[in-house]
Amino acid sequence: MPHFSSSDGLSLYYEDEGHGLPVLCLSGLTRNCRDFDFVAPQLEGCRMIRMDYRGRGQSDHAADYKSYNLPREAQDALELLDHLGLDKAAILGTSRGGMIGMGLAMGAKDRLLGVCLNDVGPVLEGSGIEVIMTYLGLQPEFRDLDEMARARKAAMEEKFPGVPLDRWRAEVTRTHVETPDGVRLNYDPKLRDAVLEATNAAPDLWPYFDAIAPLPCAVIHGANSDLLSFQTVAEMKRRNPDLIVAHVADRAHVPFLDEPEAQAALNDWLQRLSNGEQT
Repeated sequence: MPHFSSSDGLSLYYEDEGHGLPVLCLSGLTRNCRDFDFVAPQLEGCRMIRMDYRGRGQSDHAADYKSYNLPREAQDALELLDHLGLDKAAILGTSRGGMIGMGLAMGAKDRLLGVCLNDVGPVLEGSGIEVIMTYLGLQPEFRDLDEMARARKAAMEEKFPGVPLDRWRAEVTRTHVETPDGVRLNYDPKLRDAVLEATNAAPDLWPYFDAIAPLPCAVIHGANSDLLSFQTVAEMKRRNPDLIVAHVADRAHVPFLDEPEAQAALNDWLQRLSNGEQT
């Protein structure tokens, strides 16, 4: 399985499939490469690159949890592009991955072709952060993944109505593993400490979003999201009139990206990226 070494000596897992427009898929906070399994068919005709952040999935855990921060993870993403010999790539970022994408627009815009933000923007609603902290870094109390999937479906039914149980089973499998002692996290629990410290010193993210323009940019918003509000999306559109916007019905944080609204926005974004490559 492919790994590359970060400049501070960690072995980081990645996947590199397909040919064409390079799209670097950056996952959510606790997630990994599997975050993009549902959208992968939508990216046929692209070079789809994914990575497990440090401390997640099949990548090494860091000796110092303080390296689980956005600047370091953005640097890891750039080092992966260097490892692959790529000067530029488009970023498809889910939640944490979108924040990394905005950071790259601010600090390494010459490496970007465009950015698509999946249910994240320059304002993170406090209610959404509170929900994340109810589970982040805490070992669950389930005997197996089937039990966890049933609990996840029950908990999410109001904001994700009609999502079948097998979809939630696939979701919990991405971030958790079964062990003889029950279900355990598939990431470093110390990520919780890193996020708590970062939340206390969070910067104003509007300049980071503004830095993306005039590159092709899209935002896919779960209409029931507690992390990204309609008001923030409206302000994003006001600041960037060319922003592609999709509000995905019956989805909260985060859309799976195979919904019709998400697919339409992704198609529009990819078309703009392709047109840009030809000019």
